[in-house]
Amino acid sequence: MIAPKLDQRLQAAADLVRPCDTAADIGCDHGKLSAYLACTGRARRVIAADLRPGPLSTARKTCEEAGCLEKVELRLGDGLSVLAPGEAQAVVIAGVSAQTTIEMLTAAPWVRNEGTQLVLIPATKAPVLRRWLWENGFLLNAERLVCAAHRWYAVMDAVYTGTVRQPTDAECLLGLTQEQPGAAEYRAQQVSRLKKFRRGLDQDPEAARRADALLRQLEGEG
Repeated sequence: MIAPKLDQRLQAAADLVRPCDTAADIGCDHGKLSAYLACTGRARRVIAADLRPGPLSTARKTCEEAGCLEKVELRLGDGLSVLAPGEAQAVVIAGVSAQTTIEMLTAAPWVRNEGTQLVLIPATKAPVLRRWLWENGFLLNAERLVCAAHRWYAVMDAVYTGTVRQPTDAECLLGLTQEQPGAAEYRAQQVSRLKKFRRGLDQDPEAARRADALLRQLEGEG
């Protein structure tokens, strides 16, 4: 077996996946992460799922070329509906928005089973996902920062503990990234996005007040 080369985001996700019996790659696209997990033995078995037949066909070819197809099960379906409760010990959701990720997790209450690892790479609005995780009893174990196409992304490792937190706005914006390589660049990106968001809040005084307070805090710390 020959593991395919991953881009920085997928490599960070693969590195966070704990060794397990079964891992699920939800929205597997080209199947490179699925093949990597199978080839490296990070998971004994991998479920590669996608909503569309085209990516599944590409994923099959990727796994065939890597020599690991016998360890990968391809499934067509929407989100986590392709999995039975407890079937996978690690679930990777990459490349969709925070809101779509939240909808997937909400529709699959079994992700709150003890020990189910979630590795998440939100394409947009990472602060929204962090807040939802904390407010719904999930623990963020770790985050990894990666830069792709001149944008910074946070790769998250989360697990349900049942302990609910009410995070600050600053915690939601930056998460566990402040000690990571690239933290200064990520922070600058998030502040820039917050300023852009603030410009659209003139009709929402309370949201505008919170955004202004957060900007003062972050720029004062910087």
